[in-house]
Amino acid sequence: MSVRKSLAYSFLDRYASLLIGIVSTMVLARLLTPAELGVFSVAMAMLAMAATVRDMGAGNYLLQEKELTTDRIRAVWALQLGLGGALALLVAALSSPAARFYDEPAMRWVMLLLALNYLINPLGSLTYAWLMREMRYDAVAIMRFSSTLAGAAVSITLAWQGHGAISLAWGSLCTTAVNAGVSVFYRPRHFPWMPGVQELRRVLAFGTRLTASSIMTTLSKASPDFLLGKLQGMASAGLYSRANGLVELFGRLVTDAIFPVALSMFSKQARSGNGFSDEFLRALSYITVLSWSFCLALALLAQPTIALLYGPQWGGAVELTRWLAAAAAMLAPVSLCTAALVGSGNVGQMIKATGFSAATTILAALAGAWLGLDYLGPCLLAAAALNGACWLIVTRPCAGFAWRGLLRQLAHGGRIALLAGLAPLGVVLWWGWSPPHPLAAALLGWSGMALGFGLSAMAMNHPIGTEVGRLASMAAARLRHL
Repeated sequence: MSVRKSLAYSFLDRYASLLIGIVSTMVLARLLTPAELGVFSVAMAMLAMAATVRDMGAGNYLLQEKELTTDRIRAVWALQLGLGGALALLVAALSSPAARFYDEPAMRWVMLLLALNYLINPLGSLTYAWLMREMRYDAVAIMRFSSTLAGAAVSITLAWQGHGAISLAWGSLCTTAVNAGVSVFYRPRHFPWMPGVQELRRVLAFGTRLTASSIMTTLSKASPDFLLGKLQGMASAGLYSRANGLVELFGRLVTDAIFPVALSMFSKQARSGNGFSDEFLRALSYITVLSWSFCLALALLAQPTIALLYGPQWGGAVELTRWLAAAAAMLAPVSLCTAALVGSGNVGQMIKATGFSAATTILAALAGAWLGLDYLGPCLLAAAALNGACWLIVTRPCAGFAWRGLLRQLAHGGRIALLAGLAPLGVVLWWGWSPPHPLAAALLGWSGMALGFGLSAMAMNHPIGTEVGRLASMAAARLRHL
């Protein structure tokens, strides 16, 4: 499958799943309190470490391995099954101590349900990695969409019936189960069902280094939830989770769609012995201009967006959302840097960048959680600025780009993002930071941002503007044939 077609399927997958996610989040935000959401968020933050080591990087090993033999597939399968069972037992054992530590009895049942995910997940993860290696994003889209829809339906139904935080845990379990069930249909016939250990050392040699990096990343991402839940209470953790979830919409809109395709493309280029500096800069130009436009609009429209999506009880997350949006803009290049390092097998360099990033983020989260929710945003923004620069410095030798070319791409994207932000800025200047009509403000601001982005990208000859123009021409041609 071509890169363009893979991206099309990947974006279709993410946007369909995102639509389900937005609708379910809007409903759940009105059915659950910040404290109830905080219980689930803190539980997920505690289990983030287990999620990181659930296959010891075996899936990514399968993706980048040049000579994929049956014994190596058996080793990947054995590692995923073994770790899945071990982690399920570990999480179940930790459920009661965690509930006592936070004095939240509901957390025990949430963690027990989430433990079952680790038993089921290996059934789908092997097929998922193979489909990414083959760039079969049509099949990946079906797997993800069906599982997301099923999980959202279960969570909303149970929350509607008043089951609280446990509703989200049941939804997560349903998502994993459906994903595993659908994956069986796409599993290649030549894939063995019997695990093996003959090539396990080779798989672990790659996976342990990648997992070390993933652990550090996971710790840094989970640290605000974990620390806020203990130092400031579950309500503060819930507010952070909602603000962070809104900012991460960009990741679900764009990054989650681009990353797997970029990883597959960089891996393919590296396996063939070719460089990918041009491809890296082109992908970076896409992701930064989109990220900066989204983050600027969100920072300006945080209040009406949160009021419209989640309701008045989440007003305490508005200011934090603005800070986190600025931090996300600083971190826009990180996902592509990760894809470049993993795809080319430079896991050691990735560990260096991840270690620095994790240390600065955890320290920033600790300072912010200790001082209070109002200080968390500025602390995380300072850490993000340092981390974004660090990742680019570490990735440059691997990707082979020139600093002048990088700065030219970033400056080009920055001008487009500023032009795209004129409509949201106009909303703020007209109605202020807290518009009396959130629906009108959000619609005008976001639609104006999208229109301004498309027009400025085409007018300034940005590569993404070419894609926008091509899609517009295709849509016009289809309309003429109707």
